[in-house]
Amino acid sequence: MGKLLWIVALCAMAAEIPRGDPATDWKRSKPDVVVYLPKQGGLNDGDNEHFLVFPSPRSGLLATWTQSSVEGNGDNHLVLARSMDGKTWSEPVRIAGPGPGETIPETSWGFPIVSKKGRIYILYSQDSAKRGPNGRTLKTNDIGVIYSDDDGRKWTRGTDIPWPKTPQYDHPGDVGTSWNWIVFQRPIRDSKGRWMVGYSYLVSPEKRQDHPPGWWVGDSGIKFMRFENIDDAPDPKDLRVTHLMLPGKGLTVPSGLRPDLTDAEEPSLVLLPDNRLFLTMRTTTGYVYYSVSSDDGETWRKPEVLRNRDGGDPIPQPKAPCPTYKMADGRFLLLFFNNAGTLGQYSQYAPPEVWKTTGNQWNYIRHPAYLALGEFRAKAHQPIWFGPPKIFADTDGVTVGPKKSTEIATYTSFTEYNGTRTLWYPDRKYYLLGKYITDEWLRGMEPPRQ
Repeated sequence: MGKLLWIVALCAMAAEIPRGDPATDWKRSKPDVVVYLPKQGGLNDGDNEHFLVFPSPRSGLLATWTQSSVEGNGDNHLVLARSMDGKTWSEPVRIAGPGPGETIPETSWGFPIVSKKGRIYILYSQDSAKRGPNGRTLKTNDIGVIYSDDDGRKWTRGTDIPWPKTPQYDHPGDVGTSWNWIVFQRPIRDSKGRWMVGYSYLVSPEKRQDHPPGWWVGDSGIKFMRFENIDDAPDPKDLRVTHLMLPGKGLTVPSGLRPDLTDAEEPSLVLLPDNRLFLTMRTTTGYVYYSVSSDDGETWRKPEVLRNRDGGDPIPQPKAPCPTYKMADGRFLLLFFNNAGTLGQYSQYAPPEVWKTTGNQWNYIRHPAYLALGEFRAKAHQPIWFGPPKIFADTDGVTVGPKKSTEIATYTSFTEYNGTRTLWYPDRKYYLLGKYITDEWLRGMEPPRQ
């Protein structure tokens, strides 16, 4: 009876929020922390995503994200905000890329690394200064770098890090028409203490022979970067970056949209108690996939469908982020959307005419967001088993912001600061919010023992 009353109360709260009012709809997902609410009104801040919160080298938390007027508009820029207590946040400051009305090259998908000496690096996808016939700047593969030695208050632009090209899949010239790589999460330390991160690797459109019906039919895989000397805080021109799984497209999964293609993206890494690496990834198969490495990412098991346990139920998932986070107590959190690519009238498997008339199907099937609690199983084939999922956040299918999306908790991050676990999430790639993950909230979500 108590649970029923709780559900009724939540529904009543949601009903009190005016549907789609940008001034109040951030309350719909019931956040514990508000980091940023867009102001618009001439500012290019209507899109906020790739939201990475991390501990400051001195005190408090820092947050960096990619902001623009609207996704795909060509004015991506990086901003930074700070908090001393994880609750109250400063106004963000632009640290790279164009401001309102500026036409300088855009900067996107920045990810932070803090060296042992306290230097903060933010590495990102750097656009080219060259422009194409449509007036848009052309994309380049090189890694842009900015760094700070004073806790993120002043930033210096470093030399771009050259990107190793694969002749079979990369644009042959200096610039292409799309990014060929995107880092999705914060880097982690491998078993030897080295910073490493996975990235989505996308075949350049100029190299594709399959003539896809639209942008949504990708051809991709997963590769990795390891930062060999970044803890020594070198000048960016002296950073040594090792690329793992470089030949071909890296780790791949057959596409659920086109059987002749592969579609594996947005890797999320955690280090297991036995020093193996565990990786979850998004696909278009309708399920989360995973892989395991016993040698710090040099080689990987063939990707498999992620299940709640060995021989158990597969975990449904559209093509959407599905990160795994390791908690300080050794348990894990899996964030996913618990549908196999179809929700109501929307489907990632819809024919091209539906995509072209109805719009981006993923805008409408990436909700609600669920969490599952995972525990390490040393003798199991799948080394993390998961308990029953629980809804983390939802938009009730209400659209807000210039993108008119219903998605929630895509491109998230997780921190434990001053004893508080917080999952930081964009809401419709518009608001930036946080929710506490308490022991009470996780009660009853334990995975099976055997």
